[in-house]
Amino acid sequence: MSFWDGLWRGRSTDYESGSAATNSIELTKRHPTVSLSKQGAATGNLRVNLSWQMRTSDLIGKPRGGGLLRHPLQMFRPEPVQAHTQSMVNVDLDLGCLYELADGDKGVVQPLGHFLGSLNSPPYVKGSGDDRFGSGSGETLYVNLDHREAIKRLLVFVYIYDQTPAFDRTHAKVTLYPSNGPRIEIDLDERQPQARSCAVVSIENVKDELIVRREVKFVYGFQAELDRLYGWGLQWGRGYKSKVG
Repeated sequence: MSFWDGLWRGRSTDYESGSAATNSIELTKRHPTVSLSKQGAATGNLRVNLSWQMRTSDLIGKPRGGGLLRHPLQMFRPEPVQAHTQSMVNVDLDLGCLYELADGDKGVVQPLGHFLGSLNSPPYVKGSGDDRFGSGSGETLYVNLDHREAIKRLLVFVYIYDQTPAFDRTHAKVTLYPSNGPRIEIDLDERQPQARSCAVVSIENVKDELIVRREVKFVYGFQAELDRLYGWGLQWGRGYKSKVG
């Protein structure tokens, strides 16, 4: 087998087997749910991470004419380095979580308004704070599953603070890291250029079983519209962030 046969043959198979090799579960439209309880991962702290980066087309422009199929040696040429654009700096995705507890208490954990929650007392959900530029660590929520019996349902969502629709210009991913077992990945891969918020994943306590479900529902408004969509019934007001120094 030549070098080129090895390069082009069976690429889809490599990607299909990648999830098992990297110890991850990808939730998709066809396979939207997973049970943390059946995975033996319904205890300890569940880490929920949001990370994003700009789409390649926004960083390096259009692909070189013809692509690799017509010019295979281009894969060995370094890409030109481009400065970050102003549009990239302005993309400010935030991670939040609506919660409903077994006793009927409802609320939100999010950077906006500094509603960061608490890990060892209700709502047993805590946010890490605000990452405004999509750094490698991104934004993180922690859920204390040792108090899972007190949690009825959670809805993890992502929103764009500055009101500039930008989901079509980002590669965003939410990853759940249980205390045991494989991580769970949800890509925000549906291009919704006018959307400002997205319900990403829900976690629901169903007869003492914690079920994780992919949602990925984009809306054109903010938290209040997600609230109406999922029937939370909270009262919302306008919030602001402090300026970056």
